[in-house]
Amino acid sequence: MKDNAIMKTPTIHVCLFPAAGYGTRFLPATKAMPKEMLPILTKPLIQYGVEEAMEAGMDTMAIITGRGKRAIADHFDVSYELEHEIKGSVKEKMLADIRHIIDNVTFTYTRQIEMKGLGHAILTGRALTGYQPFAVVLADDMCVNEDEGVLSQMVKLYETYRCSIVAIEEVNPDETDKYGVIAGEEIAEGIYRVTTMVEKPSPSDAPSNLAIIGRYILTPDIYDILQTTKPGKNGEIQITDALMEQARGGNVIAYKFRGKRYDCGSVDGYVQATVELYEKAKRS
Repeated sequence: MKDNAIMKTPTIHVCLFPAAGYGTRFLPATKAMPKEMLPILTKPLIQYGVEEAMEAGMDTMAIITGRGKRAIADHFDVSYELEHEIKGSVKEKMLADIRHIIDNVTFTYTRQIEMKGLGHAILTGRALTGYQPFAVVLADDMCVNEDEGVLSQMVKLYETYRCSIVAIEEVNPDETDKYGVIAGEEIAEGIYRVTTMVEKPSPSDAPSNLAIIGRYILTPDIYDILQTTKPGKNGEIQITDALMEQARGGNVIAYKFRGKRYDCGSVDGYVQATVELYEKAKRS
C-alpha cells in the first residue's frame, strides 16, 4: 500500500457492524426485533461478533443501525433496574460477560437511512471509523474456532500484507449466486492474491467456488472508491465492486480461515448453530 500512515498503524482498533437490514428471512420474529438480536443460546448474534472483535484487540465497535434497531444500543448499555432486581442473586453472574463488554468497549452508532447495499452501509460508517484500517463483521455470519477467532487470524495477516483482506470458504458450486466469489493466485496455503471478484454469479459464470463470508479488513481508501462506485447487482452499491478496484492494484488478499461459519441469516444455519453450540455447552 502507498499510504505511509497505514503502514505505521500497529493494529486495528475499530470494527464496523452493518446492522440496518430488515431480516426478512426471519419474519415475523424480526418485525419488531433486530435480526442481530436473535439469540444463540443466551447471547444475541451481535454479541458473539463483538466478542470476536475484542479478542482481536479492537476496542471500538461502530454500528450502522436503522429504524427499529434501538434494542442493539440498549443491549450494550447498563440496565439499572434489571441489575438492581437481581443484585445478590445467583442470576447476577449471568450479566458478567455483557458487563465486561460495556466496561471495556466504546460503542458508536449511526443510521443508514436507505437500504442501498453493503457497500453503501460501509460508506455510511465513514464518520465512525475515521481514516484508518478497520474490520467489518456481518453478525449473521457466526464464526467459531476453538483456538483463535477469525478476526484475530485476519489481523495477523494484515500485519504482513497491509492491504484489504476478505475471509473466504469453499461453498457448493450450485450456491455461488448467494455470495461474492473470488479467484486469484494462491501465494501461501489458503491465502490468495485476488485477481477477480464477482457479486453473486450464477454457477455457470462463477470464477471459482471460493465465497466471501462476513469478515473483512478494509483499508481506508475503500471509502474513496465507494464514493464513486455505481450501483451494481440489484441496483445496490456492492462492496465487491469497490474491492475489485483495489484488487486491480494487487491490494486484496482472500483468506481461507480456520474455523466454522454458520449462516445465521438463514433458518437452517441458525438452527444448526443453536443445536451444535448447545451440544458443545452440555459437554463442557
